[in-house]
Amino acid sequence: MTEWISTSDYHTAGEPFRIVHEDSPVPPGTTVGERRIAAISDGGGADTMRALLCNEPRGHADMYGGFIVPPNPAPEGGEASHFGVLFWHKDGFSTACGHGTIALGVWATDTGLVESDPDGVTEVRIDVPSGPVSAFVERKDGQLVRATFQNVPSHVIARGIPLSTSLGDVTVDMSFSGAIYASVRASDLGLTVSPEHYTELIRLGREIKWALNDSPEAQHADDPRLSGVYGTILWDDLGRGPLGPRQRNVTVFADGEVDRSPCGSGTGARVALLADDGTLTPEDALEHRSIVDTVFGARWTPGPVRADGTASVIPRVSGTAYQTGEQQFMLDPNDKLGVGFTLR
Repeated sequence: MTEWISTSDYHTAGEPFRIVHEDSPVPPGTTVGERRIAAISDGGGADTMRALLCNEPRGHADMYGGFIVPPNPAPEGGEASHFGVLFWHKDGFSTACGHGTIALGVWATDTGLVESDPDGVTEVRIDVPSGPVSAFVERKDGQLVRATFQNVPSHVIARGIPLSTSLGDVTVDMSFSGAIYASVRASDLGLTVSPEHYTELIRLGREIKWALNDSPEAQHADDPRLSGVYGTILWDDLGRGPLGPRQRNVTVFADGEVDRSPCGSGTGARVALLADDGTLTPEDALEHRSIVDTVFGARWTPGPVRADGTASVIPRVSGTAYQTGEQQFMLDPNDKLGVGFTLR
């Protein structure tokens, strides 16, 4: 990789998102889901470039980004998406990313890739490995107001799963929103979602994920490529506000990576649980805070009935994203560190 690799870097509610567009590798496949599987095996050099851009010294253990790739074939009688994306992190390629979708919607309208209404809402259609999603980017006088991520149909998998941890016995709720998440109330572990508990939250997040990753509940019924626990959501109840429930969470995903934002697809997974038990009605809005106290707002509409007869919801998660820089990276052939390293 002696040629320069250009990226556009954004953050969504504090969580980084590094976008590779002109220099993006394109693994073989017809759909984004197929390209993700090829990328895992370094198809098109995708995994090598992921490591280069994510590892130190060019990235860090909590880096996140995406490769822009062609969209899926247009559905019969429908519109094609504007583009596809392969999401990546320090451990590989994920099936969903809400904060990344928000950043991509803002980037696409910032750059003119998708023509933007300067005084209205512009839909940016994106194909991700878990299915088609959209970012609805709202501007006033050309300035960003918010971007709303509309996720794939989401549902509850199981509630009250008993689990013994190093800090005692807990019960876990599992739900799907583009990826499978395990939710645990932080106080059940004697913790709060706060920076002073950061190290313990990571440790318990990893412990819970790997304890449940191969469980029957973590096997996706319709698509095995979506199986496995992607992240653990540790959450605090902040009581109800004027618009609805208020919660703070930290999502520990991949193998110990921490989302600085309230986690877009993780917020969708929480919405599925809260809608199911009546805590979040269609008239409510969830105020979802992160460990660094940034905020997403979330609502839902009814989704299609699943094959097993259970209900699903369509989460809509709103936040903001801002550009942090334009970067250029390369790998000197004499650099003995190669594509770099991580310390976690």
